[in-house]
Amino acid sequence: MAERGALSLLSLLCLTFLYTETTAAKHVDKASAVQPFSPFWFTVEPQDTLAIRGNSAFLNCSAHSDAATPAHIEWKKDGTFMSLVSDERRKILPDGTLFFSHVVHSKHNKPDEGTYQCVATIENLGSISSRTARLSVAGMPRFANQPLPATARLGDSQVMACEVNSDLVAFIRWEKDRQPLELSTRLIQLPSGALVISNASETDAGTYRCLVENVGSSKLSDEAELQTVPETGEERKLEFLVQPVSVTKTTDASVLLPCVATGYPAPRISWMFGDKLLEESDGRVEVLGGGSLQISNLTEADAGLYTCVADNSNTTIEAQAQLTVQVSPQFVKRPANIYAHESMDIIFECDVSGSPAPTVKWVKNGDAVIPSDYFKIIEDHNLQILGLVKSDEGFYQCLAENDAGNIQSSAQLIILDPVVALPSFPPPSLTPNTTDHVTPGSRGVGSPAGPTSSAPRDVVASLVSTRFIKLTWRQPAEPHGDELTYSIFYSQEGTSRERVVNTSRPGEMQVTIQNLMPDTKYRFRVVAHNSNGQGESSAALKVATQAEVQVPGPAPNLQGVSNTPTSVSLSWDKPLTGNGEILSYKLYYTDKSVGKEQDIDVDGQSYSMAGLKKNTEYSFRVVANNRHGPGVSTEDVVVRTLSDVPSAPPQNLTIEVHNSKSIMLRWQPPPLSGQNGKITGYKIRYRKGSRRSESETTEGTQLYKLMDGLEHGTEYSFRVSAMTVNGTGPATEWMTAETFESDLDESRVPDQPSSLHVRPLVNSIVVSWTPPENQDIMVRGYAIGYGIGSPHAQTIKVDYKQRYFTIENLDPSSHYVITLKAFNNVGEGIPVYESAVTRAQSDPDVDLYDLLHAPYTPVPDPLPMMPPVGVQASVLSHDTIKVTWADNSLPKSQKVTDNRYYTVRWKTNIPANTKVKMVNTTNLSYTVPDLKPNTLYEFSVMVTKGRRVSTWSMTAQGTTFETTPSSAPKDVTVVSKENKPRTIIVNWQPPSEANGKITGYIIYYSTDVNAVVHDWVIEPVVGNRLTHQIQELTLDTTYYFKIQARNSKGMGPMSEPVQFRTPKTESSDKMANDQASNLTPKMGPSGNQPPRDPVPPRIKDGENHILVIVIIISVGAFTIIVVVVGAFLCTRRTTSHQKKKRAASKSSNGSHKYKGNSKDLKPPDLWIHHERLELKPMDKSPDPNPVMTETPIPRTSQDITPADSGLESNPHLQQRRNSYRESVRNTPSSEPAPPATASSQASCPSEILADPEGSYHGSTTTEEEPSYSSNLPPLRSAHPHAHAHPLKSFAVPAIPASSHPSYESPALPSTPLLAQTGPPTHPHVVKTASIGTLGRTRTPMVVTVPNAPDVPETSKMLEDVDSVLASLPPCPSPAPRSNPVPLPQSYEPDELTEEMAHLEGLMKDLNAITTAP
Repeated sequence: MAERGALSLLSLLCLTFLYTETTAAKHVDKASAVQPFSPFWFTVEPQDTLAIRGNSAFLNCSAHSDAATPAHIEWKKDGTFMSLVSDERRKILPDGTLFFSHVVHSKHNKPDEGTYQCVATIENLGSISSRTARLSVAGMPRFANQPLPATARLGDSQVMACEVNSDLVAFIRWEKDRQPLELSTRLIQLPSGALVISNASETDAGTYRCLVENVGSSKLSDEAELQTVPETGEERKLEFLVQPVSVTKTTDASVLLPCVATGYPAPRISWMFGDKLLEESDGRVEVLGGGSLQISNLTEADAGLYTCVADNSNTTIEAQAQLTVQVSPQFVKRPANIYAHESMDIIFECDVSGSPAPTVKWVKNGDAVIPSDYFKIIEDHNLQILGLVKSDEGFYQCLAENDAGNIQSSAQLIILDPVVALPSFPPPSLTPNTTDHVTPGSRGVGSPAGPTSSAPRDVVASLVSTRFIKLTWRQPAEPHGDELTYSIFYSQEGTSRERVVNTSRPGEMQVTIQNLMPDTKYRFRVVAHNSNGQGESSAALKVATQAEVQVPGPAPNLQGVSNTPTSVSLSWDKPLTGNGEILSYKLYYTDKSVGKEQDIDVDGQSYSMAGLKKNTEYSFRVVANNRHGPGVSTEDVVVRTLSDVPSAPPQNLTIEVHNSKSIMLRWQPPPLSGQNGKITGYKIRYRKGSRRSESETTEGTQLYKLMDGLEHGTEYSFRVSAMTVNGTGPATEWMTAETFESDLDESRVPDQPSSLHVRPLVNSIVVSWTPPENQDIMVRGYAIGYGIGSPHAQTIKVDYKQRYFTIENLDPSSHYVITLKAFNNVGEGIPVYESAVTRAQSDPDVDLYDLLHAPYTPVPDPLPMMPPVGVQASVLSHDTIKVTWADNSLPKSQKVTDNRYYTVRWKTNIPANTKVKMVNTTNLSYTVPDLKPNTLYEFSVMVTKGRRVSTWSMTAQGTTFETTPSSAPKDVTVVSKENKPRTIIVNWQPPSEANGKITGYIIYYSTDVNAVVHDWVIEPVVGNRLTHQIQELTLDTTYYFKIQARNSKGMGPMSEPVQFRTPKTESSDKMANDQASNLTPKMGPSGNQPPRDPVPPRIKDGENHILVIVIIISVGAFTIIVVVVGAFLCTRRTTSHQKKKRAASKSSNGSHKYKGNSKDLKPPDLWIHHERLELKPMDKSPDPNPVMTETPIPRTSQDITPADSGLESNPHLQQRRNSYRESVRNTPSSEPAPPATASSQASCPSEILADPEGSYHGSTTTEEEPSYSSNLPPLRSAHPHAHAHPLKSFAVPAIPASSHPSYESPALPSTPLLAQTGPPTHPHVVKTASIGTLGRTRTPMVVTVPNAPDVPETSKMLEDVDSVLASLPPCPSPAPRSNPVPLPQSYEPDELTEEMAHLEGLMKDLNAITTAP
């Protein structure tokens, strides 16, 4: 039985264990199961197709997927799904291809022509769309131009026309004598379909016709006969048979630019790309059919202006065409698959390139995404989805399209259940709200059995603005974990789409929700996450954002018109929503060539702005202002000022003699500031010698002109001026050049180059050479052949001006054979051979400069031009550098008298890919403008004279000067410091155009954004710091912040104001701490916080206690002696009236008495450091009515209460106090003291009146002229710490004025017993200690401790005291507290005894101070 029970118990334990494991495994599977992305893409997409009417056609489409069910294919035509159920002519094949059994097309019925798109769908997964394809249907062939009978002279060219519909040109072929004609480099077919026959021979005679085939039935043109005749030798006019036309092509395609000319002598045709001669290269660029240019594998760099130049030594003609190369869209970054949870924000990134710039649209499951509040297109191409919901799942596609084509790429969005964790790697396309804090997204990953957190408590909106809300909450009652993170879900009222924001770090219980709509209601709820997952949600909190300030709306109907080249008239209407009276308007205008916006205040609704630049675009906008501030701006209105005649001539005119009958002119446009309009052309005036000049014109885009038909060996002068529609501007200076006496011979090939030198490197060989010795034979270029063991492996052609070339990408340690041949139009000359072995991989490389200036390279006569020497770069300003050089081939005067010109080139290495810029000039210097400030540039110079060219000179460097920053600091942000609502942190980034090293910043802040600059508060920041704290701001106040950068040259522009509002209240933690410590400083009368006493009230350990005790005993003894002697002298006064006169006499005349013995006036300095002492209250009176008020000196200045606190609440007393001050300040020092009041009181050594403001009124006595007059105005040193010890005065301050009516008398000036020779120290106002019997009072007593005495002996101290007290008048007796009449003039014996007793008590109090621990 026991065994059976044991077995049952064991079985139960096993079952329990297995159940627990199974349950846990299920939880783990549920938490970790992440649905994988489904591979789904197009393997074949439809392509543009040209169909033949009546024939069949196909549009291919096929999709790949790993799903169990294959993708279902549908087709769209022109954006609409096709219904093919009952269509017998069109159907979808099993692989997805759209099949047309026969294409229907007529003039009025074109059902098949259009744009098609394939859509693949997998049920329960989503849909994707293919790229679009165009189906075109070829029309019936129609000949617009047919071949005509023609005659061709032997050796000349002829064109046979054949022009059909543009879409059928590809189907054209030619027949001669009804036999197919084979095309060649001599017989070519032009893009129009015409046939070009060049270098005609007798075999070309016959009948020609063109036919269109493979488009249904073929169609033949008329036949035309071509006859050939011999050349008569008579001169015929040079003219074009076919000229090039502008064309647009895509990259990787081929283009043929036709150019066929006829005349006698037979013309030579060359091509120019821009202003450079175009050379043939490796079969990609070829001249066919005697002159037509064919370019294969087009690139973007091939786009530009091409000029066909036909020259037969008598005449030169030109024809131009623009080649535009389009680039089909290409993905720079494709959208990526994304996992997310509901309520998250995500971004699908898509970056494309192309020319013209592609347009991008997004598609979800085959349907276009329409931008809304939750679906936004950001950064031009990216798709942002806010507040995900489950229905957002599916496939999203980025479709990019331009004129060259279209492409698509797709990505899948999967929204996981809340209990399923996001993958460990953060998805790359989550928004900052989500990616920065993926921790909440990992909920459900932890222990499957642990408890989650309860709901956060007390969710409140602590700060509500127009566009943001700050939420705070308390920790859940049952967190079940330490480090909690929180997710805040919010939605706009009336919508189900919820968004989420996560806290930035564990334990943070506040967040600010940004980018809300004004005057809109939102719902908020907060959820906590612990290690076990997402907890309970708080109750929904509904909060409405504030409404916008009622500022004016935009001013409608803003119009601008240019009246003159320098003025614009503007007008606008009053805003429809003014929200009150419109006070003024602010007109903003921007010179679009500069980009800096300026503004001007306008009172009315129109304004005429003058002083503008000519032919310059300006943008204008208007902002209305009412009492609430500036309103909504209008849209920008762009106005271009009228053009004018150019005010400057063309720049850098250069002249190059081509041959005996032509001269090439080149120039640059006038500077932009001097063009004053679009340049429509250039006028060239030329003359022979001093004869009358003639003129020719060119188009505005043509910056060169070949002047032909000139006389040989003749000097010509040229000048060029620019033209606009308004007229012709000023011309350049006359420049002269002389044509050659005779032309170079091109009836034979050039001679052998006179020398060839090679210099092998590791992976390259530098080849240098000199031209043939016979300079009378035309050389049009050089052909370099090279290869391992044979020079015929590869060939490179270079310009005739070039003298060296580097052969790249060679193998190390290999034997290469190199050949060099000069060539012209007749052919290639005799080659010269050389061989070289490339260096081994380990060999050091050599400097290219040493190669190009090799001393052993011989130069035959005539010498090539020597490069300019002494190149110097002189920095003139922050954007200009003057380059100067010398030319050793000129005479000593260095004056250019021939047709040579110099080419200056410059570049900077910042950034590294900066292109080289060049300019031509005929002077020995050139000032390079428009440079960047504080940038290093390199300059070199080359000289050209006729056909002779030098190499580049040595480089010179120059760094432009710094200048003030031209842009403001950017990305200025203001945030509040955590737990310090009165402190904010300003962050920013350096200006993009610093123009020098930033040495600091200045932060301006103000509560009035419209305040003038000098009214803003300034916070300087030294160095290149990018953050700064500003403290002690006012709560619940809007501040505006601007930042200005500075460098060594000055200040840059200010940033735009950034608004920030401080919180309404202190944080709860800080308020609790302040209340607990009770150390809130009391504000002084000026509103400033009084300084804290930096020294604690106790004597620090380690001080010299013996010295302190000695000093304290000395102070006590000295004080007792002074009081006893003073009292004794007072009793000996017999007649108070006479003694009062004597005192007044001594007060007014005492200066001369002590002039020669001023040192006797120095009282002993007891060196009491009263900041280390503490006054202990001592009650000397045993009776219930004490005569001494307990008044401890405060430990810190925070405990000090101003003496006039009783007056602040009583305007009458405050007024009397102010009048009392004025009476003291305005009492003239020369006026004798009043006989019965002020002098008798102020002369008493124990009576000092404290200033109600916290300082003490008293006269300042100098060593030269000591004075004790009571009538001097109070003075205060400008430097209270300059000479005196920080705390050398020890005072028992005044009784508050509210309790002493006798203080209201304006006739109560105060004078200290002994004036200090140094500046006054910090006055501390403390509570008052009253000395006297009950119901009697006297003025407060101040004990002043002066500087240390010169003679420290006690006897000397007593002599000084006697000399001082001898000059004092008798002390008055105290008056009753209730009676504000003047005090008695002498003491009675009883009163004196009583006062002595109280003085003794005072001394004991003083001793208690000194002996306090």
